[in-house]
Amino acid sequence: MREEIQAYTSVLDLIGNTPLIELKKITKNLKGNFFAKVEAFNPGHSSKDRIALYIIEEAERKGIIKPGDTIIETTSGNTGFSIAMVSIIKGYECILAVSSKSSPDKIDMLRTMGAKVYVCPANVSADDPRSYYEVAKRLHKEIKGSVYINQYFNELNIDAHYNSTGPEIWNQTKGQITHLVACSGTGGTISGTAKYLKEQNPDVKILGVDAFGSVLKSFHETREFDKDEIYPYRIEGLGKNLIPSATDFDVIDEFTKVTDQESAHTARELAKTEGLFVGYTSGAAVQAVKQFSEENKFDENSVVVVILPDHGSRYMSKIYNDTWMEEQGFFDSVQLENPKKIEYVK
Repeated sequence: MREEIQAYTSVLDLIGNTPLIELKKITKNLKGNFFAKVEAFNPGHSSKDRIALYIIEEAERKGIIKPGDTIIETTSGNTGFSIAMVSIIKGYECILAVSSKSSPDKIDMLRTMGAKVYVCPANVSADDPRSYYEVAKRLHKEIKGSVYINQYFNELNIDAHYNSTGPEIWNQTKGQITHLVACSGTGGTISGTAKYLKEQNPDVKILGVDAFGSVLKSFHETREFDKDEIYPYRIEGLGKNLIPSATDFDVIDEFTKVTDQESAHTARELAKTEGLFVGYTSGAAVQAVKQFSEENKFDENSVVVVILPDHGSRYMSKIYNDTWMEEQGFFDSVQLENPKKIEYVK
């Protein structure tokens, strides 16, 4: 009789249980103990694997979707990749409305994963018929047998992280976590994780990360939507020009805003100091850690967990491309990093 082969049924079995890695070099001048929850270890290389699998399996359980149906979603890239990956395994068609701000690398990846992709202009209002929100809604109405995930307004987005990310961090830190730092886009990651952690210990501080050009920080502070806060910015998957219902602002203690430039350089710094090749939003998260530290939010006993949402491979044409960085004005004569590091042997 053949011995049991140690193998997973599919890549979906690898979702979750991502590692916690201590940050030592990039935080060496900061007070506290810092740990990264590295979501790039998911098979789809981002935290969005969690919500894609959870929401789709809930739809299956409720009989909302069946094999051969079409799944539609709005995405800056990562959720789309995760949904496309789950759809392949489970036998669904996949259509994605993507922001034009998404890197070409992400869009190519989505097409490679079998998804039909609609690229929509990023710098239009949420209710503009060309926005990726409205395009997804229109496609859902037109296509029979389709399900619209709608991650920005789907409570299951929160539940996915409440049931996975939160318990994982609590168990990995043995309940010693004092601060969570997480970016907010749809808000599902920070809200679900925070909800679980605060149920275990109400004193855990939840520190959110927003982008300049987004409305989330001001809404958290005033509970009013201020359209004057909105202007174009470059970071993908962070901040919003609307208020997602998948964000529970009550469990977030405060926000800080980060710049495009500093976030890009901090992502590159993570690679060169910690060996972590992570995405633009991960750079934003660690940049926020630095800013919160400057505001004396942490002390020597703090146990700070920062969620790094995705992998650097999705930004090769952006933050890891010197030409793109120069075009954005992110390099000056001092910052240009090793411009002649590549030498060609003739």
